[in-house]
Amino acid sequence: MTSPPSLRIGTRSSPLALAQTHMVRAALARAHGGSEADFPIEIIRTTGDQIQDRPLSESGGKGLFTKELDSALIASAIDLAVHSSKDLPTHLPSEIVIAGYLPREDARDAWISRGGLALDALPTGAVVGTASLRRAAQVKRRRPDIVTTLLRGNVETRLKKVENGEIDATLLALAGLKRLGLADRATALLSLEEFPPACGQGAIGLTRRAGDDATRDLLAPLFDEATGFALAAERAFLAALDGSCRTPIAGHAQVHGAKLSFVGEVLRADGAEAYVVRRHGLAIDAALIGADAGKEILLRLPHGVAGLM
Repeated sequence: MTSPPSLRIGTRSSPLALAQTHMVRAALARAHGGSEADFPIEIIRTTGDQIQDRPLSESGGKGLFTKELDSALIASAIDLAVHSSKDLPTHLPSEIVIAGYLPREDARDAWISRGGLALDALPTGAVVGTASLRRAAQVKRRRPDIVTTLLRGNVETRLKKVENGEIDATLLALAGLKRLGLADRATALLSLEEFPPACGQGAIGLTRRAGDDATRDLLAPLFDEATGFALAAERAFLAALDGSCRTPIAGHAQVHGAKLSFVGEVLRADGAEAYVVRRHGLAIDAALIGADAGKEILLRLPHGVAGLM
């Protein structure tokens, strides 16, 4: 009798990271007819989780959420790592590959405010907290009279700061709220057209060791092809721009059958300038579409992406 497969799953320690990891573990158990206990979870505290007093852009970028997980993979302490795909750096260590993505959740941002006020209804000088340069720039583009301030911490911490009146509003990924059972806390959902999300938002991505074919085969049933195409376009857009969390960049692709549509946006940090690009094509050309969109943005920026900082 064949023993059930077993994989060690690495994850960050936040409630959202753990919720996403339990989703992955349940999916593995369903796919292979085993028990969730066959897929033990290893909680790994990352540098990004420990830095709460300054923007990640000042500390090394989004790789701070992945480097300890990468090290654990390379050392064979875990077999796969679970990530919010928007936190995955554009370039990974050569020993690691993205195995694939689970079906994407709603990629929109949620607006959460005290008193249920919409962004346009906030008084002049109201304070919106966010750790995202993209979200801050998009808010400032719409309301230059609004004050934006750094807001770090997990989802529950950020919601509590709105409740306590420390800030007037914040923006969070709807996908994260849904996975935590907190979607009812959203005041409003922001349209993908007016507030395009971060590249990868709403998608759970799994990484593994390059050359680990056994893990590759065990993970394969979990992955969604349409999400894979969408993320290929978005990550190619980021790569063309050399994108990191130091620059306000948004990108979102949608797949409809064999077709793919993409919108990308790069903003100045104060929201005073925004460059938008749109592309349509075949889903199988996703990476080419995203890269081409990024190259167009670069041609339109007089001093490159760094000139917007």
